Amino acid sequence: MNVDIRVARPEDAADIARIYSYYVTETVISFEEKPPTETEMRERIVRTLEFTPWLVASVSNSVIAYAYAQRHRERAGYRWAVDVSVYVDRGYQRRGLGKQLYDELFKILARQGFRRVCAGLTYPNDASEGLHRSAGFTPVGIYRRIGWKLGAWRDTLWLQREIGGDGEPPPEPIPFSRL
Repeated sequence: MNVDIRVARPEDAADIARIYSYYVTETVISFEEKPPTETEMRERIVRTLEFTPWLVASVSNSVIAYAYAQRHRERAGYRWAVDVSVYVDRGYQRRGLGKQLYDELFKILARQGFRRVCAGLTYPNDASEGLHRSAGFTPVGIYRRIGWKLGAWRDTLWLQREIGGDGEPPPEPIPFSRL
């Protein structure tokens, strides 16, 4: 399988919305209750790319997986940390695409000057936890019964990975749009 990893484009919104829709409607992996439309996904892509990367994996010009980063929190002291997510089309899972996307995403985030990468995942979720651990994440805590999805309270496991040093003061992160 010849996979191309590249920066997402607004015209990828339909494929991305299709992939994500399954996770929203059929699983507890996303705490969203209604899948975003193609237009809403396009807006998310454009807004994200202003400051952080959004990557896609495609085969024959069709997006089959994606990963992106977003600010961890809005307060100034958190500006060197991001949250990341990865989603893989059901027909392409367990082929290493999530790890490939994360590897590329982390290289870009490090160049931008970010120091910490965080991920929150519905817990338990053996596949996602395995992916994140293989990508260098370590658990830092669990929010108990934090989200309601598909008729039950769900926990969220938070993981973290270092991608930069601890120099003081750290340089300001560079917006992705200016790399």
